Amino acid sequence: MEASRMLLFSPLTSAPNARMNHLNHLVRTRTPRKIVSMAKESSDDSSIGTIEKAAIAGGLISPPVIAWSLYTLKTTGCGLPPGPGGSIGAIEGVSYLVVVGIVGWSLYTKTKTGSGLPNGPFGLLGAVEGLSYLALVAIVVVFGLQYLDQGYIPGPLPADQCFG
Repeated sequence: MEASRMLLFSPLTSAPNARMNHLNHLVRTRTPRKIVSMAKESSDDSSIGTIEKAAIAGGLISPPVIAWSLYTLKTTGCGLPPGPGGSIGAIEGVSYLVVVGIVGWSLYTKTKTGSGLPNGPFGLLGAVEGLSYLALVAIVVVFGLQYLDQGYIPGPLPADQCFG
């Protein structure tokens, strides 16, 4: 490296052909590597499948719904109300299933490959994986506190004790 600096910053009278040869060598050896690495990055982003897209979409929606559900459970002793036609309760239940599914997929991938889920575009799949683990920890903590405080954990369907 020191020799290349000397060639680039040496006076104009000393070996102009050596400087040009060195610059040509740098251009020839550096450019293809950069192009190849840029091509690899762009192909990784476009190779995301339908399952990954669904996991990202569901994984970004589920943690806030679970946070709302856990807050409601901790403050009232019951989960979210069923809502019109049971829609809020359905979103709540599906959110729990999505988080458990992403954590299960992550653990399966970890045992098979030695690493978690791929990052995905803009790191969203990796973020969803992390949020899912955080949501699972929050679920365990709040359900444990609910059991200690109230002596029960509400079931998945509306019961008389909550929405009777």
